[in-house]
Amino acid sequence: MSEVRKFTKRLSKPGTAAELRQSVSEAVRSSFVLEKTKVVEPLDYENVILQRRVQIYSDPLRDLLIFPIEDVSISIIGRQRRTLQSTVPEDALKKAQSLFVKECIKTYSSDWYVVNYKYEEYSGDFRMLPCKSFRPDKIPSHVFEIDEDFEKDEDSSSLCSQKGGVIKQGWLHKANINSTITVTMKVFKRRYFYLSQLTDGSYILNSYKDEKISKESKGCIFLDACNDVVQCPKMRRYAFELKTIDKYSHYLAAETEQEMEEWLVTLRKIIQSNTESLVQEKKDAVESVQDDESSTQGKSENILESLERSMHPELMKYGRETDQLNKLSRNDGRQNIFSFDPEVQRLDFSGIEPDVKPFEEKCSRRFVVCCQDFSLNLLAQLSDTAEEGPTNVEPFFLSLALFDLKNNCKISADFHVDLNPPSVRDMLLDNSEPRTEGTQGHCPVQSLVHGIPESCLRYIKWGVFSVTNPHTEIFLVARVEKVLQGSIAHCVEPYMKNSDPGKTAQKVHKVAKQVCSRLGQYRMPFGWAARPVFKDSQGTLDANGKFSPLYKQDSGKLSNEDMLKLLAEYKKPEKTKLQVIPAQLNIVIKDIPLDFTNCFTASFIPIKPFGKGCEDIAVEVEELVPEVAKYCYPFTVYKNHLYVYPLHLKYENQKVFAKARNIAVCLEFRDSDEVDAKPLKCIYGKPGGPLLTTNAYAAVLHHNQSPEFYDEIKIELPIHLHQKHHLLFTFYHVSCEISTKATSKKQDTVETQVGYAWVPLLKDGRIATLERHLPVSSNLPPGYLGLGDTESRKQSSMDAKWVDGAKPLFKIRIHLDSTIYTQDMHLHKFFHYCQLVQAGAKEVPGELVKYLKCLHAMEIQVMIQFLPVILMQLFRVLTNVTQEDEVAVNCTMVLLHIVSTCHEEGLDHYLRSFIKYVFRAEKPSAKQVKMTHEILVLSMATILKQSADFLAINKLLKYSWFFFEALAKSMAMYLLEENKIKLPRGQRFPESYQHALHSLLLAIIPHVTIRYNEIPEESRNVNFSLANFLKRCLTFMDRGFVFNLINDYISGFSPKDPKLLVEYKFEFLQTVCNHEHYIPLNLPMTFSKPKLQRVQDINLEYSLTDEYCRHHFLVGMLLREASVALQDNYDIRYTAISVLKNLLIKHAFDNRYQHKNQQAKIAQLYLPLFGVLLENLQRVAGHEALTSCPVSSPASRDEFICSFPSPSSRSSLIADKDPACGAALPNGHAIKREDSKGSLNLEGATSSLDQCENIRRSSMRSSVSHCSRLDQFEIRTLLMCYLYIVKMISEDTLLAYWNKFSPQELINVLVLLEVCLFHFRYVGKRNIASSCMRAPGPGERRLAVSPPASCRVHDAWLSKHTAADRKSQTMPALRSRAGVRLQHLGSLETSFTLNHNAGTSEADIVHQALLEGNIATEVCLTVLDTISFFTQSFKTQLLSNDGHNPLMKKVFDIHLAFLKSGQSEAALKHVFASLRAFISKFPSAFFKGRVNMCAALCYEILKCCTSKVSSTRNEASALLYLLMRNNFEFTKRRTFLRTHLQIIIAVSQLIADVALSGGTRFQDSLLIINNFANSDRPMKQDHHLLRQVMLQM
Repeated sequence: MSEVRKFTKRLSKPGTAAELRQSVSEAVRSSFVLEKTKVVEPLDYENVILQRRVQIYSDPLRDLLIFPIEDVSISIIGRQRRTLQSTVPEDALKKAQSLFVKECIKTYSSDWYVVNYKYEEYSGDFRMLPCKSFRPDKIPSHVFEIDEDFEKDEDSSSLCSQKGGVIKQGWLHKANINSTITVTMKVFKRRYFYLSQLTDGSYILNSYKDEKISKESKGCIFLDACNDVVQCPKMRRYAFELKTIDKYSHYLAAETEQEMEEWLVTLRKIIQSNTESLVQEKKDAVESVQDDESSTQGKSENILESLERSMHPELMKYGRETDQLNKLSRNDGRQNIFSFDPEVQRLDFSGIEPDVKPFEEKCSRRFVVCCQDFSLNLLAQLSDTAEEGPTNVEPFFLSLALFDLKNNCKISADFHVDLNPPSVRDMLLDNSEPRTEGTQGHCPVQSLVHGIPESCLRYIKWGVFSVTNPHTEIFLVARVEKVLQGSIAHCVEPYMKNSDPGKTAQKVHKVAKQVCSRLGQYRMPFGWAARPVFKDSQGTLDANGKFSPLYKQDSGKLSNEDMLKLLAEYKKPEKTKLQVIPAQLNIVIKDIPLDFTNCFTASFIPIKPFGKGCEDIAVEVEELVPEVAKYCYPFTVYKNHLYVYPLHLKYENQKVFAKARNIAVCLEFRDSDEVDAKPLKCIYGKPGGPLLTTNAYAAVLHHNQSPEFYDEIKIELPIHLHQKHHLLFTFYHVSCEISTKATSKKQDTVETQVGYAWVPLLKDGRIATLERHLPVSSNLPPGYLGLGDTESRKQSSMDAKWVDGAKPLFKIRIHLDSTIYTQDMHLHKFFHYCQLVQAGAKEVPGELVKYLKCLHAMEIQVMIQFLPVILMQLFRVLTNVTQEDEVAVNCTMVLLHIVSTCHEEGLDHYLRSFIKYVFRAEKPSAKQVKMTHEILVLSMATILKQSADFLAINKLLKYSWFFFEALAKSMAMYLLEENKIKLPRGQRFPESYQHALHSLLLAIIPHVTIRYNEIPEESRNVNFSLANFLKRCLTFMDRGFVFNLINDYISGFSPKDPKLLVEYKFEFLQTVCNHEHYIPLNLPMTFSKPKLQRVQDINLEYSLTDEYCRHHFLVGMLLREASVALQDNYDIRYTAISVLKNLLIKHAFDNRYQHKNQQAKIAQLYLPLFGVLLENLQRVAGHEALTSCPVSSPASRDEFICSFPSPSSRSSLIADKDPACGAALPNGHAIKREDSKGSLNLEGATSSLDQCENIRRSSMRSSVSHCSRLDQFEIRTLLMCYLYIVKMISEDTLLAYWNKFSPQELINVLVLLEVCLFHFRYVGKRNIASSCMRAPGPGERRLAVSPPASCRVHDAWLSKHTAADRKSQTMPALRSRAGVRLQHLGSLETSFTLNHNAGTSEADIVHQALLEGNIATEVCLTVLDTISFFTQSFKTQLLSNDGHNPLMKKVFDIHLAFLKSGQSEAALKHVFASLRAFISKFPSAFFKGRVNMCAALCYEILKCCTSKVSSTRNEASALLYLLMRNNFEFTKRRTFLRTHLQIIIAVSQLIADVALSGGTRFQDSLLIINNFANSDRPMKQDHHLLRQVMLQM
C-alpha cells in the first residue's frame, strides 16, 4: 500500500506521470505471467486431403476445400517498345564477340518472363481485392428521432402528416368551462383554430394563440366524438355549441355572422358523415357479433385468425404476419456491416505496394524546340520567284544546346539546324565532294533509314529535348556559324553598319558566293544567343520567353566553359560589354502535343506513331545526364554513341610547317592503321548532307595558331570493338585568300596538311573517355597505332616525325553514350573472366572469388545502368557453382551489395522490376549441380550463421525480400518448366531443399526474437518477407511441411515478448493468412470422430481445442494468439483485433465466396471467437454498459445475477438495471425514474461515472492485468466481427452451438447481443458534431495523429449521449478519452476520417452520421434476426413457469432495448413486427402472474406514441392496441383490465418523469388506436371499454 500511495502522491508532480506509468506498467507486466499458447502440431495436409478425397469431392461446397488447378503459370510478355522496330540491330548478336556485349543485347531484345498467380489479387488484404465495391453506390439515409429538429413544434409534424391537411382555419372565441363556473360566467378567449383531417380519416379541431402553428397547441376537439352542432345566441353573439356523445359541449363564437355560417356548414357536413359511418359500423357490428357467436361455438379462435377478419387493412396485414415473412422482410435491402467500417470507408491504399512495372526508358521533362526563321538586317532578293522574298545574303548555320548554369555544365547534345532558304543553299552546291555527297541524287535508288527516305532527314527543324532536373537556370543556347571567310570581326562588321544596307547586301553577297564555292565545307563562329527554358523547378516552360539579342562571338571565348561565363554575364543587368548583331531569331519552345508524330530517336529510329509524310520531322536530342546515381536508370534499349570534343591545339611553337594559322581539324574513325585503310562511314553528318559520313570538320578560327574548339562530333560505334579501332585527327591549314585571277591549280590548294593525331579507342579492353592530351605527328607512318605510348615514341626505328618534340599539343574529350559498353574496370574483368571460363579455359581456384570481391568496388551508376545484365550474370554464376561453397557465398554477397546499394539510393523499385520481369532461373550446365533456389537458400543460411560479419547479416535481413522473391520465382519456374507441377506436392522438391529451408528458418529466428531491439528495421523486414515467402510456398510445396515451418517460427515467440515482437508475430500471421486460398488451407469441413471420442470431446469445432487448431491450422493459430493478446495491453490488443477484423472484411467482400452457404461455412471457421468474447464479456460489455448502482429496495424489483466465465474464474454481474439509474428515450434523452426496468444502463452520465472516468484517465495504462478494460474502438471492432459471424453462420450451426450451453451461459449469449445494441446505438448528428469539433480538454495532449474516428466519436458518445436535447440537458458531459489515447496510437495505422485538429466540415459530419446511422440499423436488424431465431428455438424453455423465468426476462429486455436505444425509422418497423410476434407467442408472460413485463412494455410503447416520426407513432399505436387486443383474447374476450391498468400507470409515470411531451402527437396516437377499435369486429362489443381507457389516458 505504501508503494501505491507513493505512486499516487507523485502523480501530482508535473512531468513524472509518463515516466511512472511506464515503470509501473513494466513492473506489473513482469510480475504477471501470461499463459503461453500451446504448440499444436498441424495436420499432414496432403495426407488428409488424399484420405478424405471422396468426402471433399462430394461436398457441394468443394470450392472451399480444393485449390484450383492451373493456379500458377508463366507468361511471356512482349517487350513494349516506343519505337516502330527494335533498337537492337538485326545482326547484333552475330557481330558481338564480348560476353558483356552479348548479354546486353540479349537483355534489350528479350521478352519479359512473368510468373502469374491466377488469384494474386486475393493474396493481399481486403483493399487489394478485385471487387472495389466495398462501399454501396448510394448509402441509404435513415430517419432517427434524435435528428428531428428540436425547436420544431410537435404539432407541425402532426399537421404535416395529416391525410387531408388543413380544411378550414380562422379566429374563434372559445369558452373555458369549469365545474366551479356557472354558465353565465363563461369566459371566452380568442384563439386561432385549424380544422384538419388525420391519417385515419377522422377530423380534429386544434386551437392556438395565433396563426403560427409552430407553438404549442392550447387544445383540441375530436369531431368523431361530436354528434351535433347548434347555434346558441344567448351565450354570445355568433356563438355555437358542439355537442359530444358523452353529453359534453364545446362553446365557440365567430366574429362575424358570415364566418359563423361557414363554420356551421363545414362542421355539420363532417358530423353527418361521421354519423352515417357510425350507423353502418353498428349494423356491421351486430352481424359480426352474430358471426362471431356462430363461428366461435365449440372452439376458441386464434388471435391472428381474428385479426384477419378485421375490417382495418393494417390489422389484417398484422394477422397474416409470420416469423418467416418477418425474416424475409428484414432481409430486404440489407447492407454489409463492414461497408461502414472507417477503414473500408476511407480505403487508404498508402500501405499497399504499387504495381511493379517493367523497365522503361527514362521519362524526363520533354519539350519540343521548333526552329522557324533566322534573319539579319542585310537582306536581298536572291530567288527569281517572288514567293521566297528577301533572304539572308549568305548561308548561316545554327546549333542548339542546353546549358545548366547552376551545375556549370552542358546538358544536351547539339541540335544542328539549317534554316537557309533554297536560293541560299544553292550557293553551296559547287562545293567539294564531302558537301555534295548524297545531295544531288545521282544514285537512282534512294537510300532508306529504317524504312524512311533519307532525304526526309536532311533539313530537320524540330528538336525534342529532355531535362531530368529542370530549374530556372537552364538556358537554350543557339550558336550561329557561317562559311569560313576571315576574322569574326571582319565578317560581322557589314551586319552592324547602318549606312546603305541595300548596297552593302549586294557587296556581301558577291563575296559570299566566291567564298562558298571555294570554302563551302568549312565553318567559322559568328554569334550566339540564349534564352531561359523553365519558369520554375517543376518544369513549367517559359513559353513567353524570348531569345536574347544575337551577340558577336568572341574568338577568345569559344569553349563551353567560356559560354557558361557569358551566360552568367548575360544574366546580369550590365550587358553592355557584349556586342549585339541586329538579327531576328524565331525559335519556339512548347510542350509536346498529345498527337505528336513523325519523331526519331537520337539514333534515328522512328518512334510510334509515325505518319507516312515527311513534313515536320522531329528528332530527339540526347540528354547528357551527369554521372550521378540518382539520375541513372537501367538501360532498356540499344544505343552506342561516342561524342568527341576537340578542345585545343597548341601550335604557336611548332617549327615544322611554314603556314599553320587557319587550322581545320578533320576527324575520322578507322579500324586499321594500314596505309590503305579507309575511314568508316559512321559519323553523323550536318544538315543537308547524308545521315552518316566518313569525316567531320571543326569550325575554323582565322589566323589563330592556338585555336580553341567547341564542336561536338557524334559517332555511331560498331557492335564489336577491337584494338585497332581508333580516332584519327588530321590538321589542315586552310587558305582563305580569294583572288579572281587565280588559276585553277592554285584554287586546288585550299587545304594544306599540317599534322596528324590519333587515339586508340580501347585501353585495357575498355573505352577510355577522360580528357586526352595527344602528341601531333607531321606524317602518318604505317602501323602508327604502335606509337601510342611514350616508350615507342622514343624508338628511332619508327618513321614518325613529331611536332614540337612529341609534346601533347592536342587536347580532346571523349564522352561515351553506350548501353553495351562499360568503362568500369571491375565489371569488365569479371565478365572477361566468365567469358574465358565459358570458352573452356581452366578455372584457377580462388580466381573467380577474387573477381567477385572486386565487384564491390564497382561504380554505383554503372551498377544501376547495367543492373539486369549484372544480376542475371551473378545468378548464372551462382547456378553453375560446382562444389565450391566460397563462390556461392561470395556471389550472394555481391548480390547483397547491389541490392543494398539500390535501396540506399532509393532505387529499389528497379530490383522489383528485375525480379518480376527479367529474372529467369536458368538450368545449370552440369546435371549434378543444384538449381538456383537450392544454392541460394544454402548461401543465405551460411551468411546468417557467420557470427563475424554482422554488417552483411544485417543487410541480408533488411533486404531479404529480394532473395525470397528470387527463391519463389525460381521455384515456380522450376516446377512449370520441368513439368514438376503435376507431381504430388511431396515429390516436387528434394528432401535436401526442404531441409535447407528449415535450416534457413532456424537461422533467421534468433535474429528476430533476440536481436529485435538492436536491429528493429532489419528484424521487421525479414519477418515480413519470410511470411510472404512461406505464403508463396503454400502454393508450391507440401502444405503440411510449410505449416510446420510456420509453427516452428511462431513457436519462437513468447507471451513475455515486448510489444514490438508481438507486432512482428501478428504481422507475420496476417501476411500468411492473406493467402489467396486461405479458406481451403483451413479445410472448413467436418472431421468425424469415433462415437466414444465424440461424447468425450463435446467442444470439438466450437472452441479452441487442440483438435480444432490442428484441423483448421491457420485460423486456429490466429484465434489462439488473438485470445492471448486480448489479455495484454492496449497496443497489442489493437494489433490483434485489427488483424482479425481485416481478415473478416476480406472474407465478406471476396467475390469468390458470396453465396450465403459459402459465407456460412467461412463464418463457421470463426465460431470459437464466440467463446473468446464470452470469456471476456465483462470487458467487451464495457464499463458504461454494465454499470450497476447500489440496490435500495431489493424487494421492489426483480433481481437476476448472470455469470460471466473468465479465463481464471467465473465472476457474477448484475445484468438488471438499478432503479436509481435512468432510462434512455428512443431519441437518446436520459430521464430519471424509479421503476424503470432493463438490463443495461443507457444513461452513463452520473457523477459516479465522472469520478470513475477521472480515476481511469489518471491511471490509464499504468496496469496491464487480465481485467484491463477495452476501449470503444476495440469493443466495436470485436462486436462487428461477432455480428458478421452471427449474421452469416447457418441457423443449424448456431442452434447446435447454443444447445451446448447451460441456461446461465445462454443468458450470457443474450447479454452479448444486448451489448451490441448498446455500443452501436445512434446518438444523433449533434453529438457526432460536438465530439468531432471538441478541442482537447485540460491535461490532454494535442497531437498530430488522431485515433480512429469511430474511437473518438464513440468515446464522446459515452459521455455525451445524455446531452442531445437542450431542454433536458441537466447533467455534466464527461470528458472524452480520445486525447489520452492518442499517444498510444501514434505508431499504429489510424483512420483520418475525422480529425480533431483539422477543420471538420459539415459534409464530413453529415457523412459520419450517415455511416453511424447505417451501422446502427444493420446491427439492430442482425440482433433482431438472432433473437427471433433464438425465440423460435427455445420456445419451450421460455414458456416455463408461464414465461416468468430468467431466460424470458433477458429475451424481453433485449426487445425493450430496441425501443430504448433510439433505432431508425426503418429498423423500428421490423422491431414492432417482432414485438407483435413476441406478444402473440408468449401471452402468458404478459397477461398472467407478475405484471413486470406488461408494465415495462406499456411504458416504452407509450413513449413511442409521442415520437416525432409519424410512422413510429402509427406502429406504436398499433402495438398498444394489439397488446390490449391480445389481453382481451387471453381472457377469452372478457376483459383487458391488466393492460388497461398498466397503461394508466404508465401514463402517470410518464407525466411524473416529464417524459410525456408532444400532447398533440399523443392525441393523434389515441385517435389511431380508436380507429383500430372501430374497425376491429371482435372488439365492437367492448368498444366502450376501450373508449374509457382512452379518455382516462
